[in-house]
Amino acid sequence: MEFSERLESLAVKVRNQATAIGTEEATKNAFVMPFISTILGYDVFDPLEVVPEFTADVGTKKGEKIDYAIMRDGEVQILIECKPSMGSLKIEHASQLFRYFAVTNARIAVLTNGVVWHFYTDLDAPNRMDAKPFLVLDLLDIDETLIAEIQKLSKDSFDLDSIISAAEELKYIGALKREIAGQFREPTDEWIKFFTSRVYDGAFTQRVRQQFTGLVGKAAHQFLNERVNDRLKAALGVSGASQIAEVPPATSSEVAEADLDRDTEIETTLEELEGYQIVKAIACGEVKPQRVTQRDAKSYFAVLLDDNNRKPIARLHFNGKQRYLGLLDEEKSETRHPIEDLDEIYVHAEAIRDAVRRYA
Repeated sequence: MEFSERLESLAVKVRNQATAIGTEEATKNAFVMPFISTILGYDVFDPLEVVPEFTADVGTKKGEKIDYAIMRDGEVQILIECKPSMGSLKIEHASQLFRYFAVTNARIAVLTNGVVWHFYTDLDAPNRMDAKPFLVLDLLDIDETLIAEIQKLSKDSFDLDSIISAAEELKYIGALKREIAGQFREPTDEWIKFFTSRVYDGAFTQRVRQQFTGLVGKAAHQFLNERVNDRLKAALGVSGASQIAEVPPATSSEVAEADLDRDTEIETTLEELEGYQIVKAIACGEVKPQRVTQRDAKSYFAVLLDDNNRKPIARLHFNGKQRYLGLLDEEKSETRHPIEDLDEIYVHAEAIRDAVRRYA
């Protein structure tokens, strides 16, 4: 397979198995070792290439271990520290990486939970690992612009000089993209004032600020929704995209049963579409992708099988401050599960698959 195909294959594995992985050791076996072997191309069973539990005494720290060291020509080139797959990644988790980076020849350090991969180098000071990654790879949402950079770290294409020279640009572009995404989710006063000044000639008073706070947020969501729909059309083809972007009207009986009160005030958000894609990815382990569809309503966003309100897979309640994932049992009784992050949907993957199997 091509490099990108191998990466996508591992991403599918991560989507399907992430909820079943509860420990750091399981994360290593299920996700990290396959990444090292199938993506980077190193032999995880050859100690001349991959050293697990790599040990180097660092000052007063004796016998401290790093999870993996990738070797080339007898020298450490890449250090990898692992955390459990369901845990978030924070710079506090990288204390061992900081110490080992300073006493080995490694120029690349990686902090990962098997799902998200943070790549670090020493742009700010020689032989000192930066506090911020220059590259962030999320296997649940792969940025295609990063694939070529990841490939430079693989055994067959190893090009350290090239990736180090590109690291500064990658670091700041990645940071800017994350900042822009944050502004789209929750625009700051500066962001609101910037765009208001482009379209409004009057003074930026408190009343104007309050008015444009909603308008900027709404415009941002609509812009992103249009971009998402464009990507869905490209990914799924015309027929698949039409099922997502242009849902056929429901019958009156179906509307009554599902309480889907459609009108022109309904606004599908980016978060709802992202949540839908996660539920769909889980459901596609049981049925073909084109059978999983969506309908938005005032009260919730429904994910359905066969575009049938009598076959609800899940409901996304994302309109309030607290987001909920709604799951229905065999009697159509709904239980709402609070979620803080969209990735938490994967915790309920088996329940989602159970719902699909009931109808399939």
